[in-house]
Amino acid sequence: MLNQDILQRWHRSEVVLIGGSAGSFKPIFRAVKGFAEGLNKSVIIVIHRKKNFFSEIEKLFAENTRMSMREVADKDVIRKNTIYIAPPNYHTLIEAERIFSLDVSEPVWYSKPSIDVTFESAAEVYGQNCTAILLSGANQDGAEGMLKLKQAGALTIVQDPDEADMSEMPLSAIHLGAAHYVLSNNDIFELLKQ
Repeated sequence: MLNQDILQRWHRSEVVLIGGSAGSFKPIFRAVKGFAEGLNKSVIIVIHRKKNFFSEIEKLFAENTRMSMREVADKDVIRKNTIYIAPPNYHTLIEAERIFSLDVSEPVWYSKPSIDVTFESAAEVYGQNCTAILLSGANQDGAEGMLKLKQAGALTIVQDPDEADMSEMPLSAIHLGAAHYVLSNNDIFELLKQ
């Protein structure tokens, strides 16, 4: 259920972070389709993808959204009304000047891009002007980063583990105390349309 606190913090947010792994493609695709054209926020998606696996994800997303869509490139300036997707084989970080930097260091939770890495850097730059959503996944990536975001004042939301194809990722964030709210898929999609 969406309450006033969620809605106020959502409207204050300049950036929306969405993290997911196994089982998150469908909800992320639905989110991308549902975003309003005049969202007036930047959207950054970090989804675990196999190394050297050529993906049509960007093309599919771009054909089904009303927003501008692009894969993150090093030193890209983060713009509103744009959906960015983290590229495979790099960690995506956000720098103080609100630009992206790509990092080739070791995988985190066997993943590159790592959700934790992006979430932690966003906490330092955006603080309370951020909404983070963690979806289905089979490991704990994202939980620590989400906790840092919560401590920085961001709105942190996890998908109801009962509705996630793989519940480990949202459950890890819940057990760590990183989530302000646990929302159903329908409530998450309703929020993203605001």
